[in-house]
Amino acid sequence: MKKVLFALLIFFSYAADAQSNYIGESDPNARALLKKVSAKYKAYHSISTGITLQVEDSKGQKLSTQKGNLSLKGNKYRLAMNEDLSFSDGKSIYNYDKAAGEIQITRINPKDNLLTPQKLFTNFYDKDYLYRLSDVVKSGNITLQPVELTPLDKTLPFFKVILNINKSTNQIVSAQIFEKSGTRYLYSLNGFRANSSMSENLFTFNKSDFPGVEVIDLR
Repeated sequence: MKKVLFALLIFFSYAADAQSNYIGESDPNARALLKKVSAKYKAYHSISTGITLQVEDSKGQKLSTQKGNLSLKGNKYRLAMNEDLSFSDGKSIYNYDKAAGEIQITRINPKDNLLTPQKLFTNFYDKDYLYRLSDVVKSGNITLQPVELTPLDKTLPFFKVILNINKSTNQIVSAQIFEKSGTRYLYSLNGFRANSSMSENLFTFNKSDFPGVEVIDLR
C-alpha cells in the first residue's frame, strides 16, 4: 500500500499548480495548460473519482491491476485501493493495512509539507520539473494532450511522467510514471464527479468500524 500511495501522490502532484517561474527548457504552452488544469480543480469544493492502477515491467508486460476510489472535500480525503485504506479528517491521517490487521494514526504537521491528495489537487506548488507538450493522441472520441514531465532531481526513483489531459475539458484522464527500475505505473481516472455531497463519516475515524484491528496511535 505504501508503494501504491507513493506513486499515486506523484501522479496527483501534476494535477496541482504549475511552476510560477519558467525554468530550463520547459514549454510555456505546457505551463499554460497545467495552469488551466489547476484552476479547474481549484474551483471544485469536492471531488470523487474511480482509480485504476496497472503496473507493468520494462517490457510492457502487466504485473498487476488494482482498482479503488478517491474522495476529496476541503482538507479531507479518503483513498481506498483494494483492501487498503487511507483517510484524513484534516487533522490526522489514518492508514489501514488489512493484511497486517492494524491502523496507524499520525498527526498532520503543516511544517512537514506533507503531500496529501487534497493538497496536491489544489495548492501544491511544484518547481522541480521540466515539462513539454507531446503530440496529441486520440482515445476513442476524446482528444488527449500529453504533457511529459522530467524531474530535475536525478536521485528520485522515477525519471519521467506522462500526463494525459482531455483537451476539451482540461481534466486529467490518465498518467504514466516511469521508474528507473523499469517498473511503469499507469493510472486511469474514471467516473469523475465534482461538487457532490459527501458524508463527514467518510473522513472520520470510528474504532467500531475496525473490529479486532490494532490501533497504533503515533500522534
